[in-house]
Amino acid sequence: MTDPTVHFLVPDGIDDDDRVSGGNVYDRRLAEGLRAQGVDVRLVPVAANRVTDAAHAMSALPHDALVLVDGLLAVAASEVLRAQTTRLRIVVLAHMVAGALHRAPGHARTADRERVALQAARRVITTSEWTRAELIARRLAEPDRIAVAIPGTDPVTATPGSGSGGHLLCVGAVAPHKGQDVLVNALAGMTDLPGWRCTIAGSLDADREFADRVRAVIRTAALSERVDLTGVLTGRRLDDAYRSADLVVVPSRSESYGMVVADALARGIPVVAARVGGVTEAVAGSRGGILTRPDDPVALRAVLRRWQVDRGWGAVLKAEAMRSRAAFATRTWDVTATAVAAVLREVRPSTDAMGRERRRTA
Repeated sequence: MTDPTVHFLVPDGIDDDDRVSGGNVYDRRLAEGLRAQGVDVRLVPVAANRVTDAAHAMSALPHDALVLVDGLLAVAASEVLRAQTTRLRIVVLAHMVAGALHRAPGHARTADRERVALQAARRVITTSEWTRAELIARRLAEPDRIAVAIPGTDPVTATPGSGSGGHLLCVGAVAPHKGQDVLVNALAGMTDLPGWRCTIAGSLDADREFADRVRAVIRTAALSERVDLTGVLTGRRLDDAYRSADLVVVPSRSESYGMVVADALARGIPVVAARVGGVTEAVAGSRGGILTRPDDPVALRAVLRRWQVDRGWGAVLKAEAMRSRAAFATRTWDVTATAVAAVLREVRPSTDAMGRERRRTA
């Protein structure tokens, strides 16, 4: 790295298990990977909903500092980035296209803030080719300013599954964009089939009203004995959930990449996922991944029913998932960090700043 220090503005609480998310995991693993490569990464936690905190944090940084800003913060504090764009060397890490979440309240205003934030950045890093293409199509950033650093996967052993073949696993914050209601509605039409159960692991506090609706559907469909809302699972408990899973289900309405998809296939677990966003990249051509129409419980149910009744087909999918594990062995977090470090190297100090640094060290 040309610069001794990278200031990484991240959402406050990225180490809080109750607020675990793909974006937080990415930020943590990226910081670890950059440090392993000799980069001095200084995390600057900022509350996502407090623009004044972002303003104070960025104002406190030295002139011409290299600043990597998590996209969640960048969009919320877009005017702060614009005000600091000539004083700081800003790079935005865009985990998603915020303006693409059409169902989110105030999405039009969000899209405007996103445009301001990305225009204030010297470079933009996305976590999928799909996100990059969306930013270009929406004219939010120029193609030559956008680089891609897909999430890594950890070296993991193949999972044995439950033995019965009927254990389904869905991992992700229980929220509308993750589509757990689609999954539960699909399962509501499978009560005639024996031998299956489903674990839905993820925060129940991300959208409590939505989580309550999912619980209500589970009760109404008489699925309480088969569908378990565990809340957040991390560490050994999450590993155990993957270890006993026969099929991972990703029913998302929006997904910029699909880290759960990649994590499952890296373990040799077949996946059925909605064909949205960057999920096709996460599947990476693996025949162990089945893609369905998004927001369509009938289409999802058809796949899940076949999985349950056609054991031969399930065995083929399992074999394909096991075969594709090798492809994920090369997608490490070191590769992710290397891609980001290359972008940060390109954002060089201004001539004035370099002169000041030479005089200071002379």
